[in-house]
Amino acid sequence: MLATGGAEKKLRVWDLNRSSNSTSNGTTSPPPSSSSPAASNPTSYEIGPNVHTATIKSVIWSPTDTNLLVTAADDKKIRWWDLRTSRVPIAEYTVDGPIGSCEMNTSSSRTLATPVADTSILSVAAGRNVYFFDGTSRPGTLLKSHKLPQQADAVAVNLASDGHGGRGKFVTGGATDTWVHVYDYETGEELEVGKGHHGPVWSVGFAPDGRLYATGSEDGTVKLWKNCVGEFGLWK
Repeated sequence: MLATGGAEKKLRVWDLNRSSNSTSNGTTSPPPSSSSPAASNPTSYEIGPNVHTATIKSVIWSPTDTNLLVTAADDKKIRWWDLRTSRVPIAEYTVDGPIGSCEMNTSSSRTLATPVADTSILSVAAGRNVYFFDGTSRPGTLLKSHKLPQQADAVAVNLASDGHGGRGKFVTGGATDTWVHVYDYETGEELEVGKGHHGPVWSVGFAPDGRLYATGSEDGTVKLWKNCVGEFGLWK
């Protein structure tokens, strides 16, 4: 299955096992008439017609249930959908600001020395706010939110302790400065600032084991930052 969104404000789900209407030259043929056999077996269908009132910026599948997905739109709403009852969302949350990023982060609540993936968190950056939702069994459940001193256009979270007193963290980047900001997940306290980019930071993400995080900037670079105590790779 493939899910798509965009400026047409429509959430569509596509069955990749069915034949498409594409011709051999890559163009798309006209849609079939209602009386044709293909019309009763479409390759895609719309979820929640007329529900989205603005561009759909993100579409994310649940990591644990293939019938659940999440959308984030420019109407400042996060919506959770169940494909089995797809006319209206099963949950909805309005954020306080324009949505910059909405991604599913797999995180461990244990130490970085034993990086077992325990949970998934839906991380949302919206204006000067970040939101963290349950990404598994409780659609729409807000776990934590923080208001920041500057705009966040991207956020990633990792809940693993480093085993030396270090706590879960989240990292943000944005358009208002060229810095990478690291915060304590529980309190929202800023722990450190990474300076090295020369343009807005639009993308952040943790490595699967949580020992590194990466940032991508408009300056054309991706930088890796150490997130553990002691030696790691080239870091001594």
